[in-house]
Amino acid sequence: MMNGINDGMGAGGWVLMSVFWVALIAAIVWAVAALSSRHSHGTSSVGLAERPDEILDRRLASGEIDTETYDALRGKLRDARSGRV
Repeated sequence: MMNGINDGMGAGGWVLMSVFWVALIAAIVWAVAALSSRHSHGTSSVGLAERPDEILDRRLASGEIDTETYDALRGKLRDARSGRV
């Protein structure tokens, strides 16, 4: 018998194990936060989807399309809503 020497984990082992678990939990929390923020910014969720006319307005405001294209697309949207496709 060794009279209790090396029968368990010493103070250093407990510190390393505690640091490991804190780092693991922090990594999991960070990964969940990163994935959820990417999901909410990368794609629109079903409840927050933009209407087609809002998308068209945003594209004109950001300069993606010019006014002629805006007017043509707005007319097509109007025709599609009234059933004149």
